[in-house]
Amino acid sequence: MNEILFLVEEAPEGGYTARALGESIFTEADDLNDLHQQVRDAVHCHFDEGKAPEIIRLHFVREEIITA
Repeated sequence: MNEILFLVEEAPEGGYTARALGESIFTEADDLNDLHQQVRDAVHCHFDEGKAPEIIRLHFVREEIITA
């Protein structure tokens, strides 16, 4: 596996959540710098030595509600 994709959303209580597609990896953090480190740590903990993907892609999803 060369790449892994995470969907990142703003958490209702503040901060961010990140969920990997195709793997059972989930993490959260208070800010973007912490999120980057938490995602890296979660990926390295999930995969065996030498099996982790080389690229971690973060896809930010933001929902907005506007009045009609």
